Amino acid sequence: MTDNVRTFTDEHTRQRDRSTERSADSEETLRCPECEGHLTTDTEHGETVCADCGLVVEEDEIDHGPEWRAFDSNEKDQKSRVGAPTTNMMHDKGLSTNIGWQDRDAYGKSLSSRQRQKMQRLRTWNERFRTRDSKERNLKQALGEIDRMASALGLPDNVRETASVIYRRALDEDLLPGRSIEGVSTASLYAAARQAGTPRSLDEVTSVSRVDKDEIARTYRYIARELSLEIKPADPEQYVPRFASDLELSDEAERRARELLSTAKAQGVHSGKSPVGLAAAGVYAASLLTNQKVTQSQVSEVANISEVTIRNRYHELLEADQGTQSVA
Repeated sequence: MTDNVRTFTDEHTRQRDRSTERSADSEETLRCPECEGHLTTDTEHGETVCADCGLVVEEDEIDHGPEWRAFDSNEKDQKSRVGAPTTNMMHDKGLSTNIGWQDRDAYGKSLSSRQRQKMQRLRTWNERFRTRDSKERNLKQALGEIDRMASALGLPDNVRETASVIYRRALDEDLLPGRSIEGVSTASLYAAARQAGTPRSLDEVTSVSRVDKDEIARTYRYIARELSLEIKPADPEQYVPRFASDLELSDEAERRARELLSTAKAQGVHSGKSPVGLAAAGVYAASLLTNQKVTQSQVSEVANISEVTIRNRYHELLEADQGTQSVA
């Protein structure tokens, strides 16, 4: 027993001595052999040089970078031979292999009938192996829904990425039982759009979703509460650029609409009112004030809100603006 303990202690001591020697050697390699100065690497010339005395310690070093040069991001993407970065927008984060559908070999020649059948069988098995269990199949379907709806709503990639992360969190915390995949994916996208400052109204989201408005609102409140999502109330000004762009209004009209909404917010007119209705009314009022011909029906179609709401909010915005001018 004593011999075993002594042997173990000796072996531990030898290992510690070897690690100390390695660390000492590494420290020596980082110091100049002449003046003990700090060494720097010159990647352009492939040299290791002392920063204090200028001694060239090593030269003709191997460059582990690419053999090509690129002068902009597009050229870099074209010359790069590695895969795309990982992304939360795919159920496997983009790490699996996809088999192309072109039925051509590396030289561009068409495959024979027997080879095409073989490749089709491989594609089928590849798709089956990409989703190993029900959880991954669920995630694949949900992320496909998020991508489809985001494309229909014109939302950028950062919103899709955020929505995918929200859905993954809901799946990991077991929030899906009793709720549909489509409902949770739609609510995740709605929450992500509001977090990113590019909100879409519930009516707009409902128009591209496979579930009704009440279920989306109910599921959104549930996941926002359970996941403690920090989402500020929607600001009417966030809708203005999109409405103005769809109506082809000038920058002056967009700026005037922002001013009207800012004035209304300062006077508390926005409290308890739909931000979409206020934004639509602000855009309509700004178009009239800048002598640009836009009808209420056109604004109503773009904002997906009734003309009655636009008229009511329009009068409230003008009254708030006139009240501010009279005080001034």
